[in-house]
Amino acid sequence: MAYLYQIPKIQYEGSKSQNPFAFKYYNPNELILGKTMKEHLKFSMAYWHTFTYDGKDPFGKEVMVRPWEEQSMDSMEIAKVRVGVAFEFMEKMGIEYFCFHDRDIAPEGKTLEETNRNLDVIVDLIECEMKRTGIKLLWGTANLFSNKRFVNGAATSPNADVFAYSAAQIKKAMEITHRLNGAGYTFWGGREGYETLLNTDMKFELDNFARLLHMAVDYAKEIGFMGQFYIEPKPKEPTKHQYDFDSSTVISFLRKYQLIDHFKLNIETNHATLSGHTMNHELRIAADEHLLGSVDANQGDLLLGWDTDQFPTNLYDSISIMYEILRAGGLTSGGLNFDAKVRRSSFNPEDLVIAHIVGMDTYAAGLKIAAKLWEDQILEKNLQKRYASYQKGIGKSIVSGSVGFKELESYAMSHPNLEQNETGKQELLESIINQYILG
Repeated sequence: MAYLYQIPKIQYEGSKSQNPFAFKYYNPNELILGKTMKEHLKFSMAYWHTFTYDGKDPFGKEVMVRPWEEQSMDSMEIAKVRVGVAFEFMEKMGIEYFCFHDRDIAPEGKTLEETNRNLDVIVDLIECEMKRTGIKLLWGTANLFSNKRFVNGAATSPNADVFAYSAAQIKKAMEITHRLNGAGYTFWGGREGYETLLNTDMKFELDNFARLLHMAVDYAKEIGFMGQFYIEPKPKEPTKHQYDFDSSTVISFLRKYQLIDHFKLNIETNHATLSGHTMNHELRIAADEHLLGSVDANQGDLLLGWDTDQFPTNLYDSISIMYEILRAGGLTSGGLNFDAKVRRSSFNPEDLVIAHIVGMDTYAAGLKIAAKLWEDQILEKNLQKRYASYQKGIGKSIVSGSVGFKELESYAMSHPNLEQNETGKQELLESIINQYILG
């Protein structure tokens, strides 16, 4: 059954098009630096925000109009219908990947056994749709934050029973991801953090978090899952302090607990904002450690202090993000997952489509400009010039490690005019980027 029959398959019409149901900049087969746009961008639909978000907020009830969900349906009937709608949606959008939490795709039962049976029923349907359409799973994950059992965290809960349940839930989610040939599996510590250190043994909780991740690594080997593991940084919300605060924190954690060879980072724009960083900062930190894995493509509101998960529309951000991705050699197993939801007042199915069009167009335009910047090497040439003093003389000796404090003291004493610096040219570089944007 077609549920989105009033919405056409979205096609590329170019920047002059006035059709809201058409791409203005995303031309999937256009070649950019030797690869097609769709190969560079690898767009993914987030099952949760797209098909389970009902519009509730702290001040109001659900508002989303979803005609495929009838009040007479039970939770399993709704889950079955959503599979058909989700794949019809992705087909019409030309989106070739999706991501899910286990509790997005199937309702939780009264027991873990019943929950797992529900998952098996829905995964059968998803597998059939994947075979029919060729759409692939970018990554799966487990929802270890919604149920009240996770009030104090999952792996970092002070309750060992909750730790055990979390492991069981991850085990099943990994099995599903493996069955569906998922390219990766993501760990997002939804409530892995603390509200106050007055009642928290932080070291013990971090040790336990690492124990769970090592168990996951071991189980992946046991079942033959070869997908990439990701950790997603977020500094706060819902807890006051999340243990996966930012890219640097996650990398330090992975290195401390000997997990660095098994994980990469799934980095979200809105989370970067909440941590007080720019998204390109977070990407550069991960890329410099060869740990850039995947991206949650959204944006936050700088005037609001929470995770608004808006669809990306900021062209300047998309340019800087795609530049960092190109600079890192591209995303391998990962992609651009729209972890974004329509605004509460955008409640019709058509708004879901338009929001994804805008997000895809924003990243397509960003890719084209970032590719031109990379091709011209305008920023890289400036970097080479700015650090040129380390390519010769005393700078080269510093880098090679052939000098120490004594030699550098002697150098400084014999060169009395060492206060001269070159301009950083920030304003010039920013104006150049504006030229690339405006043409």
